[in-house]
Order: sequence, then C-alpha cells, then structure tokens
Amino acid sequence: MPIAARLAAFYFAYFAYVGAFVPYFPLYLAGRGYDARQIALVLALPAIARTFAPAFWGWLADRSGAWRGIAVFSCAALVASFALMPFAAGLVGLAALVAVMSVLSAGALPLVEAITLTALSGRSGSYGPVRLWGSIGFIAGVLALGSWLDAHAVDTLPATLLALSLAALLVALLLPRRTPARAADAGEELGAELARPAIRALLAAGFCMAVAHGALYAFFSLHLERLGYAGATIGALWTLGVLAEIAVFLYLPEIFRRFALSTILLASFLCAALRFAAIGWTSELLVVLVLAQLLHALSFGAYHAASVASVHRLFPAAAHGRGQALFSSLSYGAGGAAGMLLAGWAWEAGGAAFAFSGAGGVALLGAGLVMRLRRAGL
Repeated sequence: MPIAARLAAFYFAYFAYVGAFVPYFPLYLAGRGYDARQIALVLALPAIARTFAPAFWGWLADRSGAWRGIAVFSCAALVASFALMPFAAGLVGLAALVAVMSVLSAGALPLVEAITLTALSGRSGSYGPVRLWGSIGFIAGVLALGSWLDAHAVDTLPATLLALSLAALLVALLLPRRTPARAADAGEELGAELARPAIRALLAAGFCMAVAHGALYAFFSLHLERLGYAGATIGALWTLGVLAEIAVFLYLPEIFRRFALSTILLASFLCAALRFAAIGWTSELLVVLVLAQLLHALSFGAYHAASVASVHRLFPAAAHGRGQALFSSLSYGAGGAAGMLLAGWAWEAGGAAFAFSGAGGVALLGAGLVMRLRRAGL
C-alpha cells in the first residue's frame, strides 16, 4: 500500500475516534451527574497531559527513531482505557483514568504529523490531501454517534469509543517505518531555535488559539442541547464545520502557493474571533450557527495546516519530532487545558455568552501575535 494511503487510513481511523469523543464525551460526563466545573476539569486533563507528555514522546522518538512504535503504543493506551472506563468509580476514579490515558496516548498525533511531513519530503502543500481523510473520519464519527445517541443511552459511549480506538490501533500498525536519521543530541540546537522571536510568537499564538477553542470543545454540544437542538442536529453542525475544513485541505496546495503562512494564520485567528462571538450570542438562529460552523474552514482547517507547516519550516530537521511535540504541548496542551478550565469558570459565572465572548477575545490576542510572524517574513 502506498505511504500516502497508509497515512490517510490512520488519519481516518484516528479522527473517527476523535469525532466520537470530542462532541459527545461532555454529554457522557453530564449523564453521570457532573456539573459544568467538574466536566471542565475532566475535559482539561487531556490538555494538561499534552503540556508535557508530547514533548517526552517527541524526545524519545527523535532519540530512538521509533516514531511508529510510539504511535502504536499511544493507540493501545486508548483501547485499554476505554475498556476500563465503565468500571471507573466516581469523579476521582474517572479523572484518574482519563489522566493516565491522556499521558500515555499523547504521542500519537504529533508524531504522525512529523511522519507525514517527513514522508512527503517537506512538501507542506501535499499535506492537505492526506490530512483531509482525518476530517472525513471525524465526520463519520460525529454523524454515527449523534444518531446512535438519539436511540441509545449515553452510557454506551465508552463501548463505541473502545471499538473506534481499536480500529485506530490496527491501522497504526500500517504506518511507514521510514524515519529521518536519529539525532544524537540536538538539545543545544533546539534551545537556540527556541530563542528566535518567530518561534516564540508561533508558540504563543498557538496557545491563544487553543485557549479560544476551549469553550467550543467543552460546551458547544451542551449549549445546543440546552437550546433544544436534537442530537442529530448537533452532530450535523459539527459535521458541517468539518466539511468546510475538508474543502480547505483539498485546495491547500493552491492556498499555500498564493498566500504566506502568516497571512493564512492571521485570517484564521480573525475568523475564530467572529465565529465564537456568533455562537455565544446568536445560537438560537440556526442560520447563524451554520455560518459560524463554516468558519471552521479557517479557524481550524487552515490554521492547523499552516501551523504544522510553520513548525516544520522553523525548526531544524534533527528536531522535527520535538518541534511538532512542543507545539502540541504548548498549544493543544497548555492552551487547551487553560481554555477548558477558563470556559468552565466563565460558563458558571456568566453563561454561554460570557464563555464564548471570552474565547473570541483570546483569538484576537492571538491575531496580534501573528503580526510578529508577518514581520519576521514567515
């Protein structure tokens, strides 16, 4: 099987699991009787783990060359965790299980991103046609689980997550073995790169974007459910956003030829601010939700592609694994954790409008940081 097909298969399987987990796990937690702050705490644990765990897995991968092996181990950790989840007693037991799962599984995605860009010989524009299969998988997971939960109790969610994570594990075994030469000790080189203003601005901007998305990932489904939207409608709205994301990935080679990475990032942050303000204040209008979800094309699709391409461009070849892992740690990790926790506090203090308005404000702060990348010539 061609390398691109194997990579695409992994993205499809892995993001089918993500499509089942991200929108519906908050509903599972609510079904177990937890309030908004408790839900935000549990949802923040994977993000907290990503503040340090990907950096360790990235270091280990660069030192050992075992990029595929670590990705396989990460998927196996998901399988074991969801098999145990129905037996986790109380908030403490469930939180402990989610925390351990998050640490052990944190290496999968950043390392597969590095494997993909390496396999594509750094042709960042070619990333989109491979990565879009992850978006298709996400749609499959969202739609299937939305319909499933309309007909079945939410406590069946761990069993479906177990099946989907098992599929990701099996496909991970097909990932290419080929990796770049091992780095004997690139610590000093990496440290020097981190002193560069462009890299620091990129990492800080990524942190802001992840904080801004905290309200979306923690409370979008709950927000719509409380407004009276059906599970299938909620799933369709998540799906619409990912369809818009797919469109971006399809045209990514042309987008990368026509626009600088910093221009793509700036547009992404501005659209994120507009999107979250619309969700917070006008979610009663379905047409506004539709338009807001279409902005996912930029606020996630274009943003994510431009970010991983920027990391690949700015970090030295000997530290590509650690570069992707560090970006994941500081943005999706530290930023995601802060975003979840702040969203929980804001939701309790002022409701959906307050939480999503804050998210929009943080996205605008990230846009200011991206202006530094433009001045640096990215």
